[in-house]
Amino acid sequence: MGRMTSRERVRKALSHQEPDMIPIDFGAMRSTGINAIAYNKLKGHLGIGEDPTRVYDVFQQLAEPGTGVLERMRGDVVQIHRLRTSFNIRNDKWKAWKLNDGSDCMVPLDFSPVQNSKGDLEILDGDSVIARMPKGGYYFDQVIHPYENAGSISDIDAIPLEEITDEELQFLRDQAGRLYKETEYALLGAFGGNIFEAGQMDWGYEKYFMQLALEPELMHYYHNRLAQNHLKNLRRYLDAIGEYLDVIQFGDDLGTQETSQISVEMYREMIKPYHKLQYEYVHKSNPSLKVFLHSCGSIYNLIPDLIDAGVDILNPVQLSAKNMDPVKLKNEFGKKLTFWGGGCNMQTTGTFGTLDEIEKEVGELTRIFAPGGGFVFTQIHNIQANISPEKVVRIYDTAAALREYPGFDGKN
Repeated sequence: MGRMTSRERVRKALSHQEPDMIPIDFGAMRSTGINAIAYNKLKGHLGIGEDPTRVYDVFQQLAEPGTGVLERMRGDVVQIHRLRTSFNIRNDKWKAWKLNDGSDCMVPLDFSPVQNSKGDLEILDGDSVIARMPKGGYYFDQVIHPYENAGSISDIDAIPLEEITDEELQFLRDQAGRLYKETEYALLGAFGGNIFEAGQMDWGYEKYFMQLALEPELMHYYHNRLAQNHLKNLRRYLDAIGEYLDVIQFGDDLGTQETSQISVEMYREMIKPYHKLQYEYVHKSNPSLKVFLHSCGSIYNLIPDLIDAGVDILNPVQLSAKNMDPVKLKNEFGKKLTFWGGGCNMQTTGTFGTLDEIEKEVGELTRIFAPGGGFVFTQIHNIQANISPEKVVRIYDTAAALREYPGFDGKN
């Protein structure tokens, strides 16, 4: 087998065939990323001089991997960003800023948090605080829930929904067209399409769970209104850039450490129809495009329904959660799902383990997930601010040493 391009490699793996090498994702999605503080340390460790780090996701403080680091970590995938990644802040113009450790970065021009009397950083919309990073923290937390006092259909209808604009479509076309024509990377479109997580953010966690149980008809109305708006945006999004994409990413964290956040029955009744509406549209309108779902936690009991709804790719494959055994997942679902993640457990080994323990785990998990394709290597969720560059390098160098595919038997 000759050497494939990154795009060819990813496409073959997603078709459940073995490419020349295991595809690698380094930071190409908001849950396979790296905190900007850790990224700056990684650049220094590698001796890679680049332009200042761009923090494209101010919510999670995630860095945009530069070309030098991406090539060093053998990344095969890049992300097509929305114009507004978080808190309705545009990502098309940049300014200098300082991270919490004092290191330099660039942030979106409109990102202008203010410090309150406690030393917290707050993001304002007019006079209202919409997000807050506690003093000494690393992330922003959403603190406003627009539907928390909604009690009727008219209350729901009174709250506007986000619509993709012509300006954003041009932003997407410029970005995707350039990366498709000028690089050989596989392209992941960060669409979103959240239903369950949107409900938690819109209503607040406690109110949302209560509403699901006590007001199912009202919540069906809310979910359907949301899903129809997603579908309208999805049509425009795919008309603009669908031809360039290999993967379209949706998100809905459905699990806890112990089990799913809601029962299988409630998922089927309250959430699945609105997932299926979007995922089936992708498959019908762009048959070669794969549906990627990010869903943390213990979701083993939901996986058959997710597959039925149209999910092709599962991320982050949170193996530290209950019932998420890698051998069981691969054996039961490996013919239908691509596992995008599952490469190193950042909740345990990647954070608290030694370099040798990290290398051992990466090897074991790669040997489980890689045979037969259907696997894109990346760590389980984001690399946090306190992860040393030595650990990051060991994760990806171990994966690289194992990635040659012809006759892959896990002993390479």
